[in-house]
Amino acid sequence: MSDKLQGLAVPGDRLGSVSDYIAGSGTYIRNGFIYSKLCGNVVAKKEIEDKLVLEVIRNKLQNIVPEVNSIATCKVISNNTRLCKVFILSVNGVSLHGKFIGIIRKEDVRATEKDKVKMYESFCPGDVIVARILSLGDSQSYYLTTAENELGVIYASSIHGHAMVPVDWCTMQCTVTGLKENRKVAKVKVRQL
Repeated sequence: MSDKLQGLAVPGDRLGSVSDYIAGSGTYIRNGFIYSKLCGNVVAKKEIEDKLVLEVIRNKLQNIVPEVNSIATCKVISNNTRLCKVFILSVNGVSLHGKFIGIIRKEDVRATEKDKVKMYESFCPGDVIVARILSLGDSQSYYLTTAENELGVIYASSIHGHAMVPVDWCTMQCTVTGLKENRKVAKVKVRQL
């Protein structure tokens, strides 16, 4: 096993020998070796008695915010005849640490037949959707779109509270009762193994 003096370390990584280095913060000693006790960057600092002090400095969380053209996973909060209000949960697969609100306008639900869109038949409160961030919107919310085949509802519950499965691009069916409900369904991409 080689000593790890650069880059990232995870708990349990061997950093060096106590005969060559001094254990600093974020490390511990076992059987004559210095190990990392944190996830972070390995830093060799100031010399003490001609030895470097090894430390592991925890990486600070990046403050992720939604950006234009990012793919967002959202939960529907409410809707009316003109728009749907959502809570943005993650962007490009990274969970957000703040509260971000998004709006899907009636004209941004589908790419075709925009005049026939009924918001109550596209989304319901509690649905989990995938949407693209169109713009930063106003000071209180982002504008989103589901006007692509891969965007739309990915999880929904029926009026009876049971999970639903997609039937086609505009219908989902309750797994228990068999009742069908209208939704703007996302076409799920299947990965080939």
